[in-house]
Amino acid sequence: MEQWLLLASAGILAGTMNAMAGGGSFVTVPALIAAGVPSVAANASSTVALYPGGAASAWVFRDGLQRVCGVPLRPTLIATLTGGSAGAILLLCTPPAVFDLILPWLLLIATIALALGPKIGSALRSRFRAGLVTILVIQFLLGVYAGYFGGAVGLMMIAAWSLLDHADLKALNAPRTLLVSAANTVAVLWFIAAGAVHWPETVVIGLGALLGGYVGAGAGKRLPSQAVRSATISIACVITVGFFFKAYGAEYQPCAAACTSVSRSE
Repeated sequence: MEQWLLLASAGILAGTMNAMAGGGSFVTVPALIAAGVPSVAANASSTVALYPGGAASAWVFRDGLQRVCGVPLRPTLIATLTGGSAGAILLLCTPPAVFDLILPWLLLIATIALALGPKIGSALRSRFRAGLVTILVIQFLLGVYAGYFGGAVGLMMIAAWSLLDHADLKALNAPRTLLVSAANTVAVLWFIAAGAVHWPETVVIGLGALLGGYVGAGAGKRLPSQAVRSATISIACVITVGFFFKAYGAEYQPCAAACTSVSRSE
């Protein structure tokens, strides 16, 4: 009974996190591993479990869909779908050990970009204008990451977009939820076809995530942009520190202090 309560609670929290800022898999993957699911299967099962919550969030945000860095949604959606499929295939064919060591650094880059985006974004935009090809390549790579692991991919999307174009962070939630759900759609199909999903645990987390995703998306629409930004940075710091400790142990304690400092400065 305690195992199922843990999984249900993880699902609710993860669904809320994904609706507000992203990073729900940081909660669900450890919960599935704690429940006895092997790590690769836990990763695949987490993606399947969080998919309904992400789809619910995308539905809530449907009225706010807009272009991404000036690029229409259709080509960015196609690039994301293609990348998501490639990432899912890589996960099913490649041991995750090496990627586990790289992942904390990717999250650290995303966190720094998100925290400093408003300060350095204007300087970059004055010297560099991202075109259609650049945006689609970036979105394809984010789709690959989403299909392969997906942890905090929503944060990474917002971080990349904030550097390439000036936009309100709160307004980016609608295209973020849609594109994350798109990448997860193809990944889910691959994981199910490969038989990599542990269904009893997945269903429990998925039901919790569905509830958390709907509630979190509604709250995200009402909260001020600054509150959403501060919460996003705080969650990004927690996710980054957690993955550093998981991959490298206590050697990277200074990272925790650095992230905490950045979060408080906001």
